[in-house]
Amino acid sequence: MRSFDYCRVASPEHAVAAMAEGHPRFIAGGTNLLDLMKLEIETPDRLVDISRLALGDVENTDAGGLLIGALVTNSDLAADARVRARYPVLARALLAGASPQLRNKASVGGNLLQRTRCPYFYDTNMACNKRAPGSGCAALGGITRSHAILGTSEHCIATHPSDMAVALAALDAVVVTLAPDGDRRRIAIGDFHRLPGQTPHHETVLKRGELITHVELPAAPPGRQAYRKVRDRASYAFALASVAAVIAVENGVVTSARLAFGGIATKPWRDTAVEAALVGHAPTAERFAAAVDALLAGARGHGGNDFKIPLARRLLLAVLRDLTGEL
Repeated sequence: MRSFDYCRVASPEHAVAAMAEGHPRFIAGGTNLLDLMKLEIETPDRLVDISRLALGDVENTDAGGLLIGALVTNSDLAADARVRARYPVLARALLAGASPQLRNKASVGGNLLQRTRCPYFYDTNMACNKRAPGSGCAALGGITRSHAILGTSEHCIATHPSDMAVALAALDAVVVTLAPDGDRRRIAIGDFHRLPGQTPHHETVLKRGELITHVELPAAPPGRQAYRKVRDRASYAFALASVAAVIAVENGVVTSARLAFGGIATKPWRDTAVEAALVGHAPTAERFAAAVDALLAGARGHGGNDFKIPLARRLLLAVLRDLTGEL
């Protein structure tokens, strides 16, 4: 690990001001950043410690939702009675991620910003456009079992690793930030993460020094909620495919549908065409097939991950059947 300066800040304003020069990074739980620093994938010259800021609470909003501080731990958020009762898809997604020890330390803001677990990203001897822009993508033509089938480009096929972000996408969450110039932004979760395109090293729309202060959830959506994750082992494994779903059925017709996917795309994936294939129709096998076709219309395997296409199909069908009670 390379040497670095350390700065502990007392306020969000102090935190963003400390990011003005050099190559700094915010640190809270550090569950991803410290590993990357040990491997010299991340080489900050200053760590700005935000772990003691007053951003560790979950509050009710006037609109009936929740305002979640960026420093709330994954464990505390999953255990919050309001989250468990009103947003069970989020609680289940959080509990499906990492291990209890990591969830006790990992923060909401850090979860959104975690880097891909692509093995070529972690191997500094291999070409990776996320790690070294312009160097190429060793995953293309390499071992691709864990890689994306949606949202890829010729520059990157790495998946986004977060379970929490998938559930937040289904819940229409908003990311609240503070920039060094004092500007406060509200960014829809669907706009927060970027597709790789030609610049896969730009993973979010955050500007230099911009700090996530909160995540806001709107009022709980109607319907039943589920989070299902397929992985190589029962715990401490990233998704091969996952789905966060909120489906409402009234009088035999799907009245609303929210579906977001993980493990199969370069960012938390939500495609409104999938939802449109369901809403206004009876939950039949034909409608389910239309939703699956919409999801996978642009899917492309890369050899080792070809299995993710039928896997995503079966996973979505199973979740739709469970939530609608249809066979």
